[in-house]
Amino acid sequence: MERFEYKTLITDAKGFWGGKVDSMEFQNELNELGAQGWELVSTVATAQSQGATRWIVSVLKRRI
Repeated sequence: MERFEYKTLITDAKGFWGGKVDSMEFQNELNELGAQGWELVSTVATAQSQGATRWIVSVLKRRI
């Protein structure tokens, strides 16, 4: 049976009302984790008031 370990990456959406993510920084972080063997499983944007994104929550996994 395959076994996995999981990692949660929380990316802050900057700006006064949130919603601003540096896409290059986010991509570089995912690429760095990918080079360490992590695979992106899911990404969810969390909302705050009036639907603005506050955080991006990404779940990654890799075999152990």
